[in-house]
Amino acid sequence: MSPSATQLPLTERIAQAIDGVTPGVRLCAFRHGQSICEVDVGATADFYDLASLTKVVFTQQALMRAFDKGLWTAQSRVGDWMPDFPHGALRLVDLLTHTSGMVWWKPLFESMPLSASIAEKRHWLLHELGRSALLPAAKAVYSDLGFMLLGFVLERMHGTDLLSVWERLRADAYALTTLAMHPDNRPQFAPQRYAPTEACPWRHKRLQGEVHDDNTWALGGVSTHAGLFGSLQDMQTFGLMLRDQVLALPGSTLHAETGRKFAQRAIAADRGDWALGWMLPSATGAGCGSYLSPASVGHTGFTGTSIWFDPRNDLLVVILSNRVALGRENRRFLDLRPQLHDWVCEQFCADMARSR
Repeated sequence: MSPSATQLPLTERIAQAIDGVTPGVRLCAFRHGQSICEVDVGATADFYDLASLTKVVFTQQALMRAFDKGLWTAQSRVGDWMPDFPHGALRLVDLLTHTSGMVWWKPLFESMPLSASIAEKRHWLLHELGRSALLPAAKAVYSDLGFMLLGFVLERMHGTDLLSVWERLRADAYALTTLAMHPDNRPQFAPQRYAPTEACPWRHKRLQGEVHDDNTWALGGVSTHAGLFGSLQDMQTFGLMLRDQVLALPGSTLHAETGRKFAQRAIAADRGDWALGWMLPSATGAGCGSYLSPASVGHTGFTGTSIWFDPRNDLLVVILSNRVALGRENRRFLDLRPQLHDWVCEQFCADMARSR
């Protein structure tokens, strides 16, 4: 980027920066609950594979609401719902903070019985999770498998299957959005309305409206670690709901102490940067850039998605992109994402830029 580019409007800065990084970017930001910008740059689409944003839009929200109703406590363990599970001593808060010792990922799709029913696949998955050895948990290790295990807890907690748990949450919290899982890997809308992701090496096609995460696809499109699709408007709505929860505003349906508890640091800084399900900014190289405060909470998605909310500055930033369309090994978006947050602050939040 040329030196003069720093003086360009946000849309032009992004347009210059995305070449070879991602096909396009959709971004919105809110300050004090009011829109300050919305940009649409490059090749974009109506809907995006939200990837691991599923962990906070679905799993963390479902567990937080259950906590708010008294269905579990900070000392609750997996074995409270699954007494025969080999790792029943794990606390739910350990899974939410990625300090359980569960390994981060396994290529489950390679050995899962793909022709089996969803119920049979989930039975197989639970067995595999139980067989997975726990690693030393001195530091947080981001774990898809840990969040898969939380899905089984949610099923037992609510007495229904995982898709029904999602549909209940959707009816309660997201009824006015198009947020959706794609059961049986069938898109809710026409495939061309979705941002394409990778040319999948084992499904042998360009994915569009079909979840990028291989393990979620093998499970039939529904999981607690990935699987949700949505629009920028959908994530904007979710972000403003998050704002209500963290700031304990009248719009929140949670008890004030619940929203605050889940957004506070939950483990020591020398173990990792996690609240209960939420990422916190790391001391160096934070994905939310250099202006958002240490009190910020957020999450990222492998496909090139993210959401961050800074309660001290009352700033919300949502980013949707499909960087994996250029290949899952394309890592250049990791450098662009913090820049996007910095550019928003520099152009629209002068007070934050001055106090840096």
